[in-house]
Amino acid sequence: MSEPKAPPRVRRFSDLTFVPRAQKGDMAQLAEVSGPSDKTELGTGYVRLTDARIDWTVQYDEVLFVLDGSLRVRTQDGVLEAGPHDSVWLPAGTALTYEAENALVAYAIHPANWAIRQS
Repeated sequence: MSEPKAPPRVRRFSDLTFVPRAQKGDMAQLAEVSGPSDKTELGTGYVRLTDARIDWTVQYDEVLFVLDGSLRVRTQDGVLEAGPHDSVWLPAGTALTYEAENALVAYAIHPANWAIRQS
């Protein structure tokens, strides 16, 4: 039997703590809203990108919501450009480069525990 999920709650943006991404912490700081600690496979949060150019292959399905600034995502299929109130869909396995001068982006990923599943 699986553990119960965390109860409903409100996460105030002003209470979130942004921490440097493991690598490229000077370019990306993350604040998690939901994820494995809540016993859910839905990972959500915010990322602040500053002078960012981050190469990555997405290990999960991801949706990005640009809240402020602009975001470019370079893929083999072309460049996706998104500004405030735009969103970007990225299926697992997409090789890409995230680029932004100064942006605040909300994200949703599934599964949130992708790193554990790979080990």
